[in-house]
Amino acid sequence: MDKPVKAHRAKQAGPKAEKKKKGSNKNAEKNNPKAFASFSGAKADRIIRRNADREQKKLHVPMVDRAPLEPPPVVVAVVGPPGTGKTTLIKSLVKRYTKHNLHEIRGPITVVSGKHRRLTFVECNNDVNSMIDVAKVADLVLLLIDASFGMEMETFEFLNILQVHGFPKVMGVLTHLDKFKDNKRLRTTKKRLKHRFWTEIYQGAKLFYLSGLINGKYPKQEILNLSRFISVMKFRPLVWRNTHPYVLADRVEDLTDPEQIRQEPKCDRTVSLYGFMRGTNLKQNMKVHIPGVGDQQISEMSILPDPCPLPEKVRRSLSDKQKVIYAPMSDVGGILYDKDAVYINVPGSFSRKEDDEDEEKGSGERMVMDLQNAQETFADKISGSGLRIFNTSTTLKAADVDDEDEDSTHEDYALSDAEDEEIEDADDVEDGDDVEDDASDDEDGYEYVQDASDTRRRRRAAMGTGVAHKADDDEDGKDDVAFADSDSDLALSDDEDDDLADITGASRWKDKMLENAAANFQAKRRVNLMDLVYNSDAIDEKPEESDGEDVGDDGGLFRVKRRQVEVNRSLSSLDTCKVEMSMEALDEWSMEENLELLRSRFIAAKPEAGDPSAEGGNEEEAYGDFEDLETGEKVGSESDAAAAPEEVSPEEALARKKEDLKRRFDAEYDGSDDEAGATNMYESMKEEMARQQQLNRDEFEDDDPTTRALVEGLRPGTYVRLIIKNMPCEFIEHFDPNFPLLVGGLLASEESFGFIQVRLKRHRWYHKILKTNDPLIFSVGWRRFQSIPLYSLNDSNTRNRMLKYTPEHMHCLATFYGPITPPNTGFCAFQSLSDNTSAFRMSATGVVLDIDQSTEIVKKLKLTGVPTKVFKNTAFVKDMFTTALEVAKFEGASIRTVSGIRGQVKKHVGKPEGCFRATFEDKILMSDIVFLRAWYPVKPKKFYNPVTNHLLGQKKDWNGMRTVGKLRRDEGLLAPSNGDSQYKPIERQNRKFNKLRVPKALQADLPFATKPKLHKKLSKPTLMTRRAVVLEPQEKKVVQLIQAINTLKHEKDRKRKEKQVEQRAKYLKKKGAEEEITKEKKKEKMKDFYRAEGKKRTRELASEGGGRRKKSKRDD
Repeated sequence: MDKPVKAHRAKQAGPKAEKKKKGSNKNAEKNNPKAFASFSGAKADRIIRRNADREQKKLHVPMVDRAPLEPPPVVVAVVGPPGTGKTTLIKSLVKRYTKHNLHEIRGPITVVSGKHRRLTFVECNNDVNSMIDVAKVADLVLLLIDASFGMEMETFEFLNILQVHGFPKVMGVLTHLDKFKDNKRLRTTKKRLKHRFWTEIYQGAKLFYLSGLINGKYPKQEILNLSRFISVMKFRPLVWRNTHPYVLADRVEDLTDPEQIRQEPKCDRTVSLYGFMRGTNLKQNMKVHIPGVGDQQISEMSILPDPCPLPEKVRRSLSDKQKVIYAPMSDVGGILYDKDAVYINVPGSFSRKEDDEDEEKGSGERMVMDLQNAQETFADKISGSGLRIFNTSTTLKAADVDDEDEDSTHEDYALSDAEDEEIEDADDVEDGDDVEDDASDDEDGYEYVQDASDTRRRRRAAMGTGVAHKADDDEDGKDDVAFADSDSDLALSDDEDDDLADITGASRWKDKMLENAAANFQAKRRVNLMDLVYNSDAIDEKPEESDGEDVGDDGGLFRVKRRQVEVNRSLSSLDTCKVEMSMEALDEWSMEENLELLRSRFIAAKPEAGDPSAEGGNEEEAYGDFEDLETGEKVGSESDAAAAPEEVSPEEALARKKEDLKRRFDAEYDGSDDEAGATNMYESMKEEMARQQQLNRDEFEDDDPTTRALVEGLRPGTYVRLIIKNMPCEFIEHFDPNFPLLVGGLLASEESFGFIQVRLKRHRWYHKILKTNDPLIFSVGWRRFQSIPLYSLNDSNTRNRMLKYTPEHMHCLATFYGPITPPNTGFCAFQSLSDNTSAFRMSATGVVLDIDQSTEIVKKLKLTGVPTKVFKNTAFVKDMFTTALEVAKFEGASIRTVSGIRGQVKKHVGKPEGCFRATFEDKILMSDIVFLRAWYPVKPKKFYNPVTNHLLGQKKDWNGMRTVGKLRRDEGLLAPSNGDSQYKPIERQNRKFNKLRVPKALQADLPFATKPKLHKKLSKPTLMTRRAVVLEPQEKKVVQLIQAINTLKHEKDRKRKEKQVEQRAKYLKKKGAEEEITKEKKKEKMKDFYRAEGKKRTRELASEGGGRRKKSKRDD
């Protein structure tokens, strides 16, 4: 029989019940704050102060958020030492966002992560140059740490680079946790690394844990948690990026003529760079700097359609088609983009073989293989094909049609060269996007891997179709070509449409087709004033047929014929603000009555009585309502307000009255809204910035993208193409997409060079002190360059004194030659960029102070001399100067002796040359040394060597100028020794000074305390020592008696001391014998004790009998 189930009884007491009780009431204070209010005034005061402090800590200097409405992709940099799983993490994240399996990571990878956000993943190499470039552009850093090893030196180096270049968001990721078999050790390691990570970032920084690999990727749930945090991360604009435009290039193409490369392989190249615009607007003719290459000038820049657009309509989550990936250098889906074509990789499965004719293939595979078997082009097939309209008519071939009929058949209109190029580029990118979307949607399981060393076949896919495609940007206002889908769109009559072909095969309905299309286009064309002002190609042109034809090959299946255009340079075409008037129309204004009608419209005209325009009646009719563009307030005319009184219900009137009374009450007791806004400066500044930003957006809102690009430059968030000429050929030959390529815009002030003064401090982890005139590699702004710094220290705001070495644990000033950089820009310095050392490589950090392009640094100079003649307060000094001119320059300078007597340089005296007269406070000695302290100006060296690692085959092998110590070490040289600088033993003779002699007359007047008390030993005996003393007989007897008594006493004392010595020796001998006997007795006693203890323990062991014997160490 089954036992009845016992009902559950909740715990009423104990730790579990207390925990549940505490958890149920955790929100009680929030739900009813009045019930938990403090009755203590001191506690309430502390709470108020604490809340105020917390609010103040959150405040920061407000910055203008220049992010556009459709921001560029967020740059997510994956950083970590080798072997920490950077590539695996990127593959897992890309698989999570786009369901693509990447087999190789090359260059930036852009994915759509949500409705309003895109991400660009960049893998950072274990190279200082790559770390610096990634730190300057990364919005979010995923810092990978090998938990089995700990935080490595590269991690600390990258964190210090981040601190000086604007600290972005950083999230830590712990990997290789599956190597821990002990859970306790795993928890301890996690806790230790978490607190170390918090020390470097901030308390509470997010740290993720990736346990292990499943099928070559991290677990889906852990990647899902990480991707959610990335998707909701908020970013604060950084100062440098908020004031400079920059592009992270995701695609590089060489546009140089192949014939020129064949003739001159080392010629400069023309390179096009593609990427999303970030930061601020990139203006025309703005110089750019490419880190690792140098300063360059942009010759052409254009806006391209977004290759990875945000989805237009999303309900809850992205569909599979909206999960777009764009990675041109990673060869995603076997597609690689070029300027005018798309290259499709043909893997081995698409290669035609002789033994697989009978295998079933898909339609796409069959199409690719048929293209490989094509013996003739599509143009040849068309030329050999025929067209028969009716059964009774003859077959028409392309060769039978003459050129004139071809001209009337093709619907091609004359375009300027610039417009042709724009349309071609736009079509190319659109077609490339379509191919990419098709490839991304294909889930047939084929593997597409692109290797630079692979020699697989590539087929060039034709891009042209012979028919002009309509561009997507209809809002640009540049509808230079009229596109028609049917005959009715071009306003052709039905009669012409029904006519039959003539004997030559040309249709009559196509006659004058070009003229009708051009007329229709000119009638519908909207004239844009901004285009007319800023774009010379947008002038109204009248197409006319000409005899000569320019036939150009657009790289497609058909040829486009361009006709020469004659531009109408009339007044209306040049400026639409001016109106062409005939002289007959202007004659009517010579009549006096017509001029009187306009007199009241001018300011100088006096209003007449009874004139309705004097009160401004006509003015209201003319202008009516208007809107204030700054405040957004709409103002109407008084007549309209009077004519249309607003009808207000009694309830609304009462509500408005109460609101007005409340506003007056608040203004009386709390201050008006204006006063509150004035006190809160932080909020007012933010509101002002937001208002100004909205005004800037509204100003160009109605303009087309091309016009906006001409006026305000390329905006952030757009996908741009930058063409740069005269690039070194090594850039293309040694280009490696694994290293990030950055294009940073330079402001006008950053193009000049000069001396820069910075505040510098040697890094506390760098193992050497820095020496003046030793070259350092600086990373300032976008640039990386090598220069020679000169260290100095400010002495009481009077002078900058040169230092030979950097001080310990404190800042100093450094001056070096380089490009001018705005103040308060952080920088870091390295002595070497090589990775063949295990020590910390960052030498120093600091901030730019001054950009005066001038420097005043002085070095201490000490001149010494010796006196030749000494008078009372005057002396002649030599060996300090060599000529009279030097003495003249230092007249009036302060001098001093070693003993501290101060003086002044006076005049030059005759011989020896350079000798001068000087006056002192007191008389000096001939043995004194006179010295003069002066300051000698020192100039820093003009040396600027940019780091050009992108021009090398091995990016890490860049070596600049070596330090003097490294040169001597490499060459095996010893430091030069100067004999005068060697330490020598100092031999100083003891000087004898005369004693102070005070005259007797002066001694008599001195008080007793200052009179001399010690007299010297007399050389001759005095009278007291020379006179004889004669004793009386009685005195002689007394003296003899005393002498006898003293003799007896001395003898007794001697005998007593001898007896005491003998007795002491006997005592010590007896004492020693007793100690020997005691020691023997103690020894015997201890032996008996240990013997008894041993027998006792033996009996105890024997008494245990058959019990279990204890296991001894010997048994092991």
